[in-house]
Amino acid sequence: MIFFNPAGAPELACEQCGCRWFDRMTNTCYECGTEVTPQMQAEFQQALADFAARKQEKGKQ
Repeated sequence: MIFFNPAGAPELACEQCGCRWFDRMTNTCYECGTEVTPQMQAEFQQALADFAARKQEKGKQ
């Protein structure tokens, strides 16, 4: 699940409980232990790339 903070930047959240804190050593949610799947990681990377592109476009105006 991807949330967007007030600045419009994406934040990855757990698909099961909505927690936004992950243990990067085990690649799991701190709250419920759900694994961050490669698909979730790819979706988040795409959201980051989209955010960066939008930010860059705003800078050109």
